[in-house]
Amino acid sequence: MTRRISWLVVATTSAVVVSFVIPLCLLVRTLAEDRAMAAADQQTRNVAILVATVTDDDQLGSLVAGLERTEETTTTVLTASGRQLGEGEEMRRDPDVERALAGEAFREVREEGGVVLLPVVVEDGTAVIRTTVEEEQLRRGVAEAWAGILGLGAVLMLAAVVVARRLGRRVSGPVRDVATVAHRLRDGDLSARAAVDGTEETQELARALNGLAERTTELLAAERAVVGDLSHRLRTPVTALRLDAETVPDEALQARLQSHIAVLQRTIDAIVREARRPVRTDLAARSDAAAVLAERVGFWEPLASDQQRPWSVDLDPGPLPVGLAADDLADLVDVLVDNVFAHTPEGTAVAVDLHREGARVRLAVRDHGPGFAPTRTRRPGSTGLGLEIAARTVAGAGGSLEVSARPGGGAVVEVLLPLVAD
Repeated sequence: MTRRISWLVVATTSAVVVSFVIPLCLLVRTLAEDRAMAAADQQTRNVAILVATVTDDDQLGSLVAGLERTEETTTTVLTASGRQLGEGEEMRRDPDVERALAGEAFREVREEGGVVLLPVVVEDGTAVIRTTVEEEQLRRGVAEAWAGILGLGAVLMLAAVVVARRLGRRVSGPVRDVATVAHRLRDGDLSARAAVDGTEETQELARALNGLAERTTELLAAERAVVGDLSHRLRTPVTALRLDAETVPDEALQARLQSHIAVLQRTIDAIVREARRPVRTDLAARSDAAAVLAERVGFWEPLASDQQRPWSVDLDPGPLPVGLAADDLADLVDVLVDNVFAHTPEGTAVAVDLHREGARVRLAVRDHGPGFAPTRTRRPGSTGLGLEIAARTVAGAGGSLEVSARPGGGAVVEVLLPLVAD
């Protein structure tokens, strides 16, 4: 927008400047011609007085020669007796002189210069005075005046460009700020608000964007409240199912029912945890992956020791900033590790790795358990909801989650997250 406003002002200013500069340059040239011709005309009249008063041709010739030495024009006189006084072209052969001898006084501006002819009637007949002006005299001072005019026009255009850029920034700056806030909202920063500034249209746009952000926040909170309440209500019948299952006399059936109820309970817990996440975790955030991983593996290590699981941790030193809030990253790690603890027998080895790979980090959770079912991304007896939530969280940060089989048996869950500017 700034560039377009600048071009518009430059084009408008150029049109105005050209509209004034061209006529002004022509006027300067005309004034210079008129000045030179007026001087020649005045000189011609002065010589006419001498011709009318001085009867001696020799004396008159001396006076005319003196004029030639002091003036910037060339004046010659054709006396009534036919004698030419002064230097210049042959007057007797000049058709303009013949017009003057007929009694016509005139002046003309031609390509080669200007000429003034004036007949003077004396006692012996008619004398003709001719004053010529060279082209350089007609154009004297024109080039300097044109240079000054063009320079002034260039200065005006430069000033217009500076003013246009400042004006463009004042107009486009608030629009850019609104666009920046829109990008932040798109990236999930629901706390972003646009400053109500600039033109009336820009202010209205900022108000509309702020209202949209407020409404989005309200709808998100209301949706989570409804989902969280619904998920919470499911816990009561699940608890009743667990109690009823414990009364089943068939131990095999009871074990199967308890297993299914446990899966259902974990699914409901994941839904409740996802639904009750604070709204702030949807905002664009960052955290140090190395610090968060170190804290969470420290949390899970006592449980691994209690279940006699070989526990291996390999973390690159931080900081490793990623585009996830610390709470979200911690929940992601908990989901991946809990997935291993919940679906592998006690004593199964677990390894957690975090390494930097160029502009991203790779988090890998490996185990030596039964792995995933063929052509499926969930373990036997699992709904896979936890990994789906984890994958959605990772995708929101611009990363990806991959599930694969470990060579020699077991499962590998790898998370790739791009590093962000600190």
